[in-house]
Amino acid sequence: MVTLTATSLSSSSSPLNLITRRPFGTKIKNPILHNSFSYQHPTNSHLPSYQFKKAKFELSTAISSTDTVPAADQSSKDASFGQQTETSEKDEKFDWYAQWYPLMPVCDLDKRRPLGKKVMGIDIVVWWDRNENEWKVFDDTCPHRLAPLSEGRIDQWGRLQCVYHGWCFGGSGDCQFIPQAPRDGPPIHTSSKACVAAYPSCVQNGILWFWPNADNRYKDIFSKEKPPYIPEIDDPSFTSRMITRDIQYGYEVLIENLMDPSHVPYAHYGIMRAPQPSKSVKVDREGGRPLEIRVKTLDKKGFTAKSSTISDNIFIPPCVFYSSGSLGGNPDNISASPAGTTENPSTPKPVKKILLVFLCIPVSPGNSRLIFTSPRNFGVWIDRIVPRWIFHLNQNLVLDSDLYLLHVEERKIKEFGSLNWHKACFVPTKADALVVGFRRWLNKYSNGQIDWGTKYTGSLPPTPPREQLMDRYWSHTVSCSSCNLAYKGLNALEIVLQVFSLASIGIVAAAKQGALSAAARSTLVSVAIISFLVSKWLSHFVYKNFHFHDYDHASR
Repeated sequence: MVTLTATSLSSSSSPLNLITRRPFGTKIKNPILHNSFSYQHPTNSHLPSYQFKKAKFELSTAISSTDTVPAADQSSKDASFGQQTETSEKDEKFDWYAQWYPLMPVCDLDKRRPLGKKVMGIDIVVWWDRNENEWKVFDDTCPHRLAPLSEGRIDQWGRLQCVYHGWCFGGSGDCQFIPQAPRDGPPIHTSSKACVAAYPSCVQNGILWFWPNADNRYKDIFSKEKPPYIPEIDDPSFTSRMITRDIQYGYEVLIENLMDPSHVPYAHYGIMRAPQPSKSVKVDREGGRPLEIRVKTLDKKGFTAKSSTISDNIFIPPCVFYSSGSLGGNPDNISASPAGTTENPSTPKPVKKILLVFLCIPVSPGNSRLIFTSPRNFGVWIDRIVPRWIFHLNQNLVLDSDLYLLHVEERKIKEFGSLNWHKACFVPTKADALVVGFRRWLNKYSNGQIDWGTKYTGSLPPTPPREQLMDRYWSHTVSCSSCNLAYKGLNALEIVLQVFSLASIGIVAAAKQGALSAAARSTLVSVAIISFLVSKWLSHFVYKNFHFHDYDHASR
């Protein structure tokens, strides 16, 4: 089963040879790919092949895991972390409000009701406009008395209705009806003050994206600049199930954690299968080992990185980090077949391909959202048989297994200040090159932090109780169409089993002497006990998998 394997696939002993590339469809003003691994998409040869300009630097930690560095030398390295020595180009600040942001997989949106979300500190409402047959993204505020429109409804004419006073809005944010306005009076609903801010939005790769600027000049932004596109997600020969989870630590910590392959065998021990070194070099139970990772390019558009094998990783700010790889065959010698199946021309055996796609969404200080999918062109039949919520059980467990660690880590980084990350953390090995690359990008192009505008002071919210911190219901279950349906169904089954158990005991107790044979009585009592025990087990299963699972590393 494909789980959240993060970048562990790019390790040197992994069976997957990862080849990552910048998604096609992304507008690139200043292409930046190191000439050592330009790439043409094998299954979409008609699409353009992007190349990036030759890098003027290579970013990695200076030593391998077996080397040592004098303290003075290491301090010198740390001091140079924030220096802008890697390129001679003029530094440009990253504009956080001129980017596409993913909101939700379309499969988890309900056309019958509006949905409230927060992205980049902006409260938005997503709703289906059946008159225009499109998803709409509005500011989640009624202009009348500032009530949240996400608590409203879609009325019988397909308008978004605020349920506080009944004001109704069309797909462009225009107010179409004010119940309190006199019918023969002036048309006050046409006032610009009665309108709701409507954000540009689009559906791509089965995900709803939005542009966080409602200014009219961005109305047609999709025709000029598109979100990063990954063809395999839309490829019918691939399967790609998605999971969305709200997480109580910030975007910066989330994305650097996904860029860190070294934590996988330790933080996720027992729930993820990390590639193991040979027994002759295995020094602990978990099987950690040196990793060779080197960042090849870095500019405002993100960076690319290469591991000790031919695997690559790509970060496209602000949200996309992804990798791809192959099982079997030589991924450097592949071509597209007429049916669109990637094959090795020297053998008839198709190349098995898999991608790890992480969409990391900044919500507010100390809060983020992850959309994860892993497209693959093998084992497709599994997804046709096994319900999506079954996969989500293990993927949620993976997220829970290091959630508390990262929540605490974020607060310790905050004490030092994000610009001093390199002084607070000791990262002497090449395994940390991706994390160092991300922090360098953040320092260089965004002053070490997200630009929240005037929305927040920068302080983190207080740490909630553990059960609230690792809550699954409100962070995932309630907004996942598959898990929500399973949750309701299993709860209903639990009630049915309890009612059946009580009814069986009642029948035995009420039956007159001789009305039931001894065998029938024994059978009913046995079935009643079994039904009650199963209902109790089911209650525990539902709570543990859909509400809260406390992860204990020491017992692993």
